[in-house]
Amino acid sequence: MIKELVVISGKGGTGKTSVTASFAVLAGDAVLADCDSDAADLHLVLSPEVIEKNEFRSGHEAIIRQDDCTACGMCEEYCRYDAIRIKGGNFSVDPASCEGCGVCVWFCPADAIDFPQRISGHWMISETRCGPMVHAKLGVAQENNGKLVSVVRKEARRLAEEKKKELIIVDGPPGIGCPVIASVTGASQLLIVTEPTVAGEHDMERVLDLAAHFGVPASICVNKWDLNPEVAERIEKRASSLGGSVVGRIRYDPGVTKAQVEALSVVETDAPSAADIREIWRSINGGN
Repeated sequence: MIKELVVISGKGGTGKTSVTASFAVLAGDAVLADCDSDAADLHLVLSPEVIEKNEFRSGHEAIIRQDDCTACGMCEEYCRYDAIRIKGGNFSVDPASCEGCGVCVWFCPADAIDFPQRISGHWMISETRCGPMVHAKLGVAQENNGKLVSVVRKEARRLAEEKKKELIIVDGPPGIGCPVIASVTGASQLLIVTEPTVAGEHDMERVLDLAAHFGVPASICVNKWDLNPEVAERIEKRASSLGGSVVGRIRYDPGVTKAQVEALSVVETDAPSAADIREIWRSINGGN
């Protein structure tokens, strides 16, 4: 049976990707998936070599056929996103502003607007020093959504089955929105990385609620706990009361930044926090 561990956080910048990269190294024989395509950065540490690149299509975009356009201006009148551009009497659609609602297509009296599927980005399969990785990159002005996350997870599971890997490690997106829901549903286990702040406590509660809603076991760890030990302890007690399992703490450590600059995971260096991450990994794996 394939186990899928998803590392998430209630907000960005908590250290989630640093923990995920370290887990990838400690696992040694897992399939990796970066589902944080809004700000994908696992590749910065694992230096993947892309072996397969695929288009990701989602939504639609309007394209005006100049030969058929009568310049009536109805598309500009009805577009609420100010996506219609007029230059030299010619009407065109700014793809960065177009939301793909289709209003201009519907109301164009000359039927001069095409409405193809939009290429929103790409997803890749790569090789890393820690094993195969599936990751994605969104196009300019494109938004992450559950569809892209689902594609990445589906391909990661296919690779795991094909290569007979027993573990998938996922770097999930922050927050509790659609991409996060697509990352956690059906997962075996979640690790929530939080930080010792009031906002960190609030965000952790929201993610724990989400995990409980979908029935996925969740653990938490407090990163940079020693910056505010009192709040760190409060967060751990709150997490326990909400059904979360506290698996450890990670100290504040400038060595994390040094590791990132060198394109290494924390556990590949002599950073003091590497011992904390190893202990969390052992806790998640039942002490092994």
